[in-house]
Amino acid sequence: MVAKGGHGRPRPVVAAVGGRLRGATGALPAPAELPAVLKILNMLEELLIHKPEDPIQFMIEHLKQHNDDAPRICILGPPASGKTTMAIRLCKHLDAIRISQETLLSKETLALTKEAKAYKERKQKIPNALWANLIRERLSNVDCIKQGWILEGFPENQEQARLLQSSGIIPRHVVVLYAADTMLIERNSGKRLDPLTEEVYHTTFDWPSDVQVQQRLVKPDLSEEEMSKQLLEYHRNFPGVFQIYQKILRSINADQPCVDVISQALTYVQTQPRSAAPFTPHILFCGPPGSGKSLQAALIAQKYDVVNICCGQLLKEAVADKTKLGELVKPYIDNGYPVPDNMVMKILERRLNAPDCMAKGWVLRGFPRDIEQAERLQKACIIPNRVFFFNLPYESIIERLSQRRIDPVTGERYHTTLRPAPTPKIQARLKQNPRDKEDNIKKRVDTYHRNVRDLQEFYEDAFYVNADQDPYPIFEFIESCIIKPLPCKKLNASN
Repeated sequence: MVAKGGHGRPRPVVAAVGGRLRGATGALPAPAELPAVLKILNMLEELLIHKPEDPIQFMIEHLKQHNDDAPRICILGPPASGKTTMAIRLCKHLDAIRISQETLLSKETLALTKEAKAYKERKQKIPNALWANLIRERLSNVDCIKQGWILEGFPENQEQARLLQSSGIIPRHVVVLYAADTMLIERNSGKRLDPLTEEVYHTTFDWPSDVQVQQRLVKPDLSEEEMSKQLLEYHRNFPGVFQIYQKILRSINADQPCVDVISQALTYVQTQPRSAAPFTPHILFCGPPGSGKSLQAALIAQKYDVVNICCGQLLKEAVADKTKLGELVKPYIDNGYPVPDNMVMKILERRLNAPDCMAKGWVLRGFPRDIEQAERLQKACIIPNRVFFFNLPYESIIERLSQRRIDPVTGERYHTTLRPAPTPKIQARLKQNPRDKEDNIKKRVDTYHRNVRDLQEFYEDAFYVNADQDPYPIFEFIESCIIKPLPCKKLNASN
């Protein structure tokens, strides 16, 4: 049984195997199935937290009431870092409910509001347990359940975070704003608040154009001395909060234009939860000739002990081994003609299904080169779980390839500029591969660019590599993309 995925392609139906959710090919659930899986996991999480006497009824009520796709976000940061502005903007964009100290104490009619206000009027610190109970009561309202919520400035410390966790209040995303204390103190001196909309402005950086808004702005009652105390308290408490939320936390520099800060936060909070499930690397490198795919594949294979497969080399090995398929392929290679896709697929499928590839994983380059070949791989259930497109300007490709030379005696490769031959004797015997002549390079690059757009649409969750730099920064980027968990929406039938 299969279910249709993007591009109308088949995708395995999920089944439970060995205690883990797996597809028919031993794969994790496909993207279309993940929302249902996540809903089940969220419900199990709620069961473990609340331990209801009647679990069945609890699950029924959960399904009726809860929107597991609704945002659950905490915005943290020192005073004057822009938490209020960010919370308001994100709430407008996500249609979520903003919860802050001000809203809990001024706008709500909760059972505990009066008690919290009493502490405030006596200029006493409101206990962490009271804050946690206030938040829990507010988040249990229907609007927060349906629309989601953004907690501004909560939790303030580790105790609050643990109290919220024990109440089942667990954010999906935590955004932390940071900036130098000197900048925050300066920003606080020019901070102005609109009491009507609660929007925050600044006398220098963000002054409203509307005269009516200008007239009603007020300066917050926070002296420089009090600001310094609050900064000190924040820095003392934050490490404990970080310890709890570090896996779902994103730090953003608040000392940049507001629109950039909001954009970075919005991008992060719209990402899906990540899966830390183990996977066998199935890595695909696509890119124009000369973009460094061979070197990066060798580095990845060496470090992670995956099988390094070059499709062109695989065909040559089949010919050299004089296999039946090799004999069929030989005339095409000898005459410089493209090998038919069905022959390539038989050789490639046999290699990728070999025990070492199945056990260790693989990094593949040289195939697919067009959308038809990609679809053939898909039908054969050869589905990469990491795809990389190497980008390199045409001028750099010409510079790299047209100056390549090979020593026919030793087989050593040289480059007339980057790696010249060590002696005049070796220099004199170097040869150029006809494929590296500029006219042939241009044909190969043109062919690549004719087909690459369709491949990029097919592998829509691919990573893009700037190949016009030193090899090791490229390797570090590729490595980071391989070892970090993918967002659930990026999981495909092979991850």
